[in-house]
Amino acid sequence: MDKGKRKIIDLFNKKVRGKSSNTSKANQNHDGKDGHWLETQMNIPHNRENAPDIYGFEMKNHTSIKTTFGDWSPDYSLFKRKVNLLTRDAFLQIFGAPNINHDNRYSWSGKPCPRIKKFNEFGQKLEIDKQNNILAIYSYKNDKRPNKNKIVPLKFQKNRIIIASWSAELMKRRVEKKFNNLGWFKCIKDKKGIYTKIIFGDPINFNNWIDGVKKGLIFFDSGMYQGNKRPYSQWRANNSYWDNLITSSY
Repeated sequence: MDKGKRKIIDLFNKKVRGKSSNTSKANQNHDGKDGHWLETQMNIPHNRENAPDIYGFEMKNHTSIKTTFGDWSPDYSLFKRKVNLLTRDAFLQIFGAPNINHDNRYSWSGKPCPRIKKFNEFGQKLEIDKQNNILAIYSYKNDKRPNKNKIVPLKFQKNRIIIASWSAELMKRRVEKKFNNLGWFKCIKDKKGIYTKIIFGDPINFNNWIDGVKKGLIFFDSGMYQGNKRPYSQWRANNSYWDNLITSSY
């Protein structure tokens, strides 16, 4: 067994196995408090570096439905400073939706968020071109909102506009720096929230990753909203996808 893998298992056994995360001293409004607790136990500093977490492995925490690959923003969008066709707020008001539970603040999440293959009711979808670039497409024709003519400026009332994109070169770098070294592992909880085992998977290269995007197994899960400058451009897969990648369990 790889020495790094053995060290990870030993750390898990000594500091995590049999415990539930203690987040009583953390900010209770912070969605990542559970993950931060686990990072602390595993001697991983809290950071957003695009690199493996520990000994060449990327760590994932147990979540109920889906697990994140990374918070990876597009390298092109209509509101990027270099493009400067829209402000961020204007983008959210045109291509996003108001959230009635949060004072009608606009967000590019949930229903407006584009997925692969078919247009949603906001006229958006993801496409992958021949070079494996990921494109977020807007189509005025496929926008089903009854008041779209009042929402969408005339210059965007076209049947095909790229509103954001992720280049294959950038995504290859992001995916392979984190996941294509020695692989990944996930710390698993039981139904009571107690950590009971640790699972490992092989390295993931870009070709495997983009194939998952093409099949809709890996998806863009935007959480961008007004009042917060963070991009929240998460790329995720349901836990069933990760389960199929497991190579060992301890």
